[in-house]
Amino acid sequence: MVRMSDKEAQINFDAHATLRKWPSANSERASASLGASPYLIIDGTLDECIRKFMSHPKSQHHLHEIHTAPQSDLVSAILSAEHIVEIARLRDFL
Repeated sequence: MVRMSDKEAQINFDAHATLRKWPSANSERASASLGASPYLIIDGTLDECIRKFMSHPKSQHHLHEIHTAPQSDLVSAILSAEHIVEIARLRDFL
């Protein structure tokens, strides 16, 4: 079992973040190679972005990502849908 120290488990949910959504066709992300890029949904804190993301239907989660400053090993600069869901679960325990 891997255990993280309290310092490693800390996430600053007040950090600046943006929630972005990729354009889609038939529920699939439009290709970046074709010039597509994610557009802004909300500019706020990491917590606000997570809450907004979680309010969207699960069927659309794969189209979203959160951009924020990296924090330890838990938070990278760009968070995928799967990562956002895991951080949302952690938030309830921290």
